[in-house]
Amino acid sequence: MQPKKILTIVGARPQFIKATVVSSQFSRSSQFEEIMVHTGQHYDANMSDVFFEELGIPQPKHHLGIGSGGHGMQTGRMLEALEGVMLAEQPDWVLVYGDTNSTLAGALAAVKLHIPVAHVEAGLRSFNRQMPEEINRVLTDHASSLLFAPTQTALEQLKKEGIPDARVLWTGDVMYDAALHFGKNPTGILQTLQLEPKSYVLATIHRAENTDNLERLRTIFAAFAELAQSHPILLPLHPRTRHTLEREGIVPLGVHSGIHLLAPVGYLDMVTLTKGAALVATDSGGLQKEAFFHRVPCVTLRDETEWVELLELGWNRLAPPHSVGGLTRAFELVLGSHGSHGLEGNPYGAGDAAQRILNALDTEINEQETRA
Repeated sequence: MQPKKILTIVGARPQFIKATVVSSQFSRSSQFEEIMVHTGQHYDANMSDVFFEELGIPQPKHHLGIGSGGHGMQTGRMLEALEGVMLAEQPDWVLVYGDTNSTLAGALAAVKLHIPVAHVEAGLRSFNRQMPEEINRVLTDHASSLLFAPTQTALEQLKKEGIPDARVLWTGDVMYDAALHFGKNPTGILQTLQLEPKSYVLATIHRAENTDNLERLRTIFAAFAELAQSHPILLPLHPRTRHTLEREGIVPLGVHSGIHLLAPVGYLDMVTLTKGAALVATDSGGLQKEAFFHRVPCVTLRDETEWVELLELGWNRLAPPHSVGGLTRAFELVLGSHGSHGLEGNPYGAGDAAQRILNALDTEINEQETRA
């Protein structure tokens, strides 16, 4: 029997990490042939190439090189290019991850060609329709044939939206699979930076709601400046954020002794930095969970989060960047705190999400052949 062809679409840093553990399962199965497509949404070498190298992900068979641009232009160019790849490869399934423009373009291209779509990380909702990611999530979920929910909350949300139970499966979170696998062996980045564990704050800022709103961005960095008087802040900078900071003169780069601005770091270094932090301050969805996986308290610099379980467990605190005082108080409250629960009863599964995804695809494909 010929292996079933799975076309996996990635384009952004978090998707490379998620794909690592699932692709590893594909490589060990004779049932599947995986074809990796990189849209080029993240094209900086530090945001893309390094992940394929250090995580051992097979190099994409197709690299579309789309790059940056407005949402309409970027998604449209991806849609056109992905349609061509799908027509050439004739996959049995298309697999997409998360909530990026690459995710939506892959789902749309596939369903218009009558190729079934499987969505990893389905059912997440911020209920903020101003976020492009929210639109991408909702549309991708409702276009998909199989929806892999990372949490029970996500599973229940999909049911509320009327998606049939037969299309939805709780798998746990593939990011927890990755955390367990890659968190065992720390890198030497703390020694390189001459930092002791639990002596610093790890921060990331990249969402458009913060980087494109100068009032919010200035508020965040004013609060960071205060926090840096007691805890040095390590801030691996997204290229878009760095550009805005330089253009607006919000932080004198390389001058402020307490805020250490770094180039984007690889995933393995980021795991080590997260595990060693006294506090994580971020607007990233993935890093909120990474902090929880490694029992590090987190302040999320947003108005809402898709990962509501983190709030309920007490490991995360929302702090919308409306005032410097509000952020400073949030940092003070969370530093040194612990959630009300450890990893017992982890809402993100047992670290076997990738295997569950492959099992579900295998079952669905066999049932399709039986029905045919």
